[in-house]
Amino acid sequence: MENSVFTIIEEKDCPYYQAGDEFKLTGNAILLEYKKTKEFITTAVIKMPFEQPSCRKLIGDLTNVLINYESMDKVPACVINCSRCTGSITLEYKKNAKIKQAKKTDKNQNNIGVIANLLSKFSIFQSIDEHDLKDLIPFLKLRKFAPNDLIIKKGDAGRNLFVVASGRVEVLNEDGISMSVLEKGEVFGEMSLISGNPVGATIKVLSPSTVLSIKGEDFVKVLKKSSSLQMYFNRLLTRRLAESNIFMSEELASGMSGQLSEIPPPELFQNLNANQKTGLLNLSLSRGEAKLSFMDGNLISAEYDDIKGKEAFFKILKEKKGRFKFIPGLPSDEMKAPVLGYFMGLLIDGLRKIDEESKEDNQTGKKDELQPSNKE
Repeated sequence: MENSVFTIIEEKDCPYYQAGDEFKLTGNAILLEYKKTKEFITTAVIKMPFEQPSCRKLIGDLTNVLINYESMDKVPACVINCSRCTGSITLEYKKNAKIKQAKKTDKNQNNIGVIANLLSKFSIFQSIDEHDLKDLIPFLKLRKFAPNDLIIKKGDAGRNLFVVASGRVEVLNEDGISMSVLEKGEVFGEMSLISGNPVGATIKVLSPSTVLSIKGEDFVKVLKKSSSLQMYFNRLLTRRLAESNIFMSEELASGMSGQLSEIPPPELFQNLNANQKTGLLNLSLSRGEAKLSFMDGNLISAEYDDIKGKEAFFKILKEKKGRFKFIPGLPSDEMKAPVLGYFMGLLIDGLRKIDEESKEDNQTGKKDELQPSNKE
C-alpha cells in the first residue's frame, strides 16, 4: 500500500494546524450492487498530529478525496484546500511520500505533562475550560533562565507572551531602575503584543527562573476560541492601563482630543475599550476623515478612505500622524448596532496584518536592491 501523506504547505489564521503538519489517509470507498440494492461503504482512516485538536471539516475534506477516487492508489499528486472556518489551509499530496516521525525534543515539546501540571496552578489558566487548555498546551514552550539574564529588552518588538512558572524576575525602566518584581503565575509581554508597540520595559532575571512562553500568532489563535481567556486579558489590560497612567477616564467622559503622535491608535482604542466608553471618535488622517463608533467599549462601526467595517479599522491602525476627537454619546439607532467583533481579537488581527505587510515590504525592498542595474 502506498504512503498517502497530505502536508500543509500554506496556512492562514487556522485555529488548529500550521504549515508542515501531516495527515496520512488510508482506506477504500466502494459502491456495492446486489439484488436491486446499492450500498456505499467507506473505510477512511486518517492519522493526524497527536497533540493538536481535530478539525471535523478537514476530516471531511480528506474523506471526500477517498470517496472521489475509490482508493488511495488512484489518487494523483494534487493540492487541495480545506472547507474553511475562521482560517484556511492548503495541503499537498505527493505519491509515495513518507510521513515524518514526530520528534519530541526538549527544546520544542518541553514535556507536555509537566506544563499541564503547572498550568492548573496559575490564575491565568484556572479560568480556561479543559478543552481550551488542551488546545493551548502544544503551543507553549518551557524555558529556563539564570540570574541576570535578560528575557526581553525595552524597545524590542513584542513577539511573545510570557508567564513566570518559577523564580523571580524584575521589571526595569529605561534607566535600569527596578519598577516591580514578578513571581510565579504573573504575566508579562502582553502589552506590546496587544498594542503592537515596542516592549516598554526590560525584564531581568533575579533568581533561577522557569518561564512559559507562547508566540503572538499562536496566542491569537487560542484567544479567539476562549471567551474565558478573553475576559482574563480584558481585566489584565485594564489594570495595566491604570498602572501606566494612560487610563484617561475623566478626559474620555467629557470628550478628548489630541495628536496620534502622542497617543497611537492602538493605545487610544484600548483606552476607549478598557473604560467601556460610548461615543464617536473622529480622526483627521492622511487619506481624509475617519469615524469609529464605540458602544460600551465595543467597536460597532468604522469608516475610512471609502472603506467600512473591519478593514477600515485595520487601515486606521496603521496611521501614525493625525488628530482625533472623542465625542461622548451616540444616536439611538446606532446604539442598537451589532459589534464588529471581539475588540481584543480585532486589535491583534489588525496589528498582525501590519506586521505581515511590514515584512513583505522589507522583502520587496531587499529584492529591489538585488536587481541588476540597466545602466551601461
